[in-house]
Formats: sequence, structure tokens, C-alpha cells
Amino acid sequence: MTLLLVQALNGLQLGVLLFLIAAGLTLVFGVMDLINLAHGVQYMLGAYLAVLGMAWTGSFWLGLVTAVAGSFACGLVLDAVAFRRLLGRDHLDQVLGTYGLILIFEEGARTLFGPAPLSLPLPEALSGAVALPGGLNYPVYRLVLLAGGLAVAGLLWLVIERTRAGMLVRAGASNAPILDAMGVNVRRLFSLVIAVGAMLAGFAGAAAAPLVAVEPSMGGNVLILAFVVIVVGGVGSIRGAFVAALLVGLTDALGRTLITDGLRLYLSPSAARTAGPALASMAIYLLMACVLGFMPRGLLPARGRA
Repeated sequence: MTLLLVQALNGLQLGVLLFLIAAGLTLVFGVMDLINLAHGVQYMLGAYLAVLGMAWTGSFWLGLVTAVAGSFACGLVLDAVAFRRLLGRDHLDQVLGTYGLILIFEEGARTLFGPAPLSLPLPEALSGAVALPGGLNYPVYRLVLLAGGLAVAGLLWLVIERTRAGMLVRAGASNAPILDAMGVNVRRLFSLVIAVGAMLAGFAGAAAAPLVAVEPSMGGNVLILAFVVIVVGGVGSIRGAFVAALLVGLTDALGRTLITDGLRLYLSPSAARTAGPALASMAIYLLMACVLGFMPRGLLPARGRA
């Protein structure tokens, strides 16, 4: 039971990170009808900016601020240079264009920082552990990351659901042409959505940097999971992205434990450890197939979206 509690906490932590990435991605896709494969690169950029910020200032927290501010600025630059030229184009053009950005940023990071993975040290205040029932210790930083991600998710929900800017974003996700016809500066709205989405992805990358290897290709796997989240939750829906992210995170974390333990009843321990994570990854896509089989628009699609 203690191991299941630890894995559940790990799943929730993965879920809030996926939500931070998927929230911006689902808004960009829902509001702008833009397939942005470079969103994973913005996650990678946030991690590198956090490492640089801490190297320059010696403070983890200033490194985090550097990552958030730098990611927001990068989103504005990418919108001005690339994304606005892809709006209204065929989805294949968008895929090819944003994939080109992936190659540029990954090779740029490899040239500037080298191919060797980097790491971000934890601040002293968050380097301890909390005792869980059963005698296992759980890292304080992971609990803080979980709480911080939930706080950001709540703040984003308040902005989207309770402010005028959020109302415009929801209207754009439902029907952008009508919003433009009503006199709203949709172009400015699009720029803001892209910048905020990049900022959220960068924050997720900076928050995950102490837990994972910071390397140029780190955005690829999370991008695939982020697309699964927005499909399961419903395109353009923040609520759907949050629920789907938690489901995907829990499915991945608990699946690795439960499936591996179940396979040990029939296979050798080494074979079970090898097959378990692979089958757990398949469980995520099985979850997506089951949801779409019964709810083709996702769990909580954007209200009014056709």
C-alpha cells in the first residue's frame, strides 16, 4: 500500500507537469487551429534557461524566474517570426514548419551546451524527504512540485473562467471567426495565447529539471503525452486537459507498478521489469482509445465547440 501511495503521488506529479504543457498546447490548437509540434521544444528551453539562470545568479528561484520570463519572450518571438505565417495554412504545412523549429532548437541547444546532459541542483530547503506511512521517505521537492502545479492550475482556471481575457480565450476556442467579426483583436489574442502557452511549458521544464536529465531531445516524449492529454480531455478545454493529464499520469505511474507486479506471477523478475514499463506505456493509448470510443470529442470538450 505504501508503494501504491508513492506511485500515486508520482502519477499526480507527472499529471500536473503534463497539464502545464498541455494547457498551452490545447489553447493554441483550440483558439488558432495551429498544430505546434515545437511546443516540446519550449519545455526543453525552460529547463535550459533554469540551468543558465542558476549558473548566473547562484539561486534556484532566480533560475526559475529566468526560465518563466525567457519562455514568455521566446513565445512572442516565435509568434512574430514563424507562427503567424503558418496560420490559415494546411495542417501539413504547420507540421512541417514546426518540426523544422524542433530541428533548429535542438541543434542549437546541442551546439551551445553540448550533447552531454545537464542537471539542476535542488535548493537546500527542498532537498529533504517526508516520512510516509510504512517507513518510506518521499522527496520534499516532489510534494512542492505537486502543490505548485496544482496552484498554477487553479490560477489558470480562475483566469480562464472568471476574467474578461479568459472569456475571450474561451470564445476564441469555440469560434474564432465570430470573435473576430465582433471587433476583438484576434491577432493580439493569438500572440498572448502563444506566449502564455510557451511560459507554462517553460515553467514545467524548469520545474522538472532537477528530476530529469536536461538534454536537447527531452521535449519529444512529453510532447506525445501532451497530445494524448488534449485529445482525451477535449481540444480547447482547460478543464478537460487538467482531468486528462491526471488520468494519464496516474495510468502511467500505477501501470508501471501494477503491471510489472502482475507479470512477475508468470515471468522472471528481469523479464517482468522489462515488459512492465512497455505495457504501461501502451495502457495510456488504450485509455485514449476507450475514451474516444465513447466520447469522440473528449471528456470535457470546450463549450460550444463544433
